[in-house]
Amino acid sequence: MIIDSEEYLYEIDQQPYHCAMDVTMHFIGGKWKTVVLWYMKGGTKRFSELKSHMPQITEKMLSIQLKQLENDGLIHRSVLTSKPPMKVEYSLTDFGRTLLPVLNAVAEWGRKTGTEKGKLVKVEQNVID
Repeated sequence: MIIDSEEYLYEIDQQPYHCAMDVTMHFIGGKWKTVVLWYMKGGTKRFSELKSHMPQITEKMLSIQLKQLENDGLIHRSVLTSKPPMKVEYSLTDFGRTLLPVLNAVAEWGRKTGTEKGKLVKVEQNVID
C-alpha cells in the first residue's frame, strides 16, 4: 500500500500483507470461516450444532475451518472431560468478538442484496410419515 508516496506492508508472524483487506481476508477469507463465526456469535457451540447450521459443509472441512480459526486466535476450543464421552465446545475469543460489527455489516449487505437482486424463499421441511 502507498502512504505519502512510500510503499508499506503489514507483517504479521513474518508473513507480509500488502493492504488492510489482505490482513482481513487472511483471518476470515474463504467460503466457510465467516459462516462459522456468524453461527458462533450467539454463544458457545458444539461441533454438531455448527454442522447442523451448515448442512452443505463436510465434517472434514468444518474441522479444518475450526482449527484455522483457533490457530488465528478467533475462537477457543474447550475440551470437557468431566465424564465420557468427551465433549468439545467452541466459543469466540475477545479477539474473535471484535469481528462481530464486520460480520453484522456483511450480513446486512447480504440481506439487502438478496432482496434487491433475488427473493426470499421458504425452505420446505421434508416430513417422513
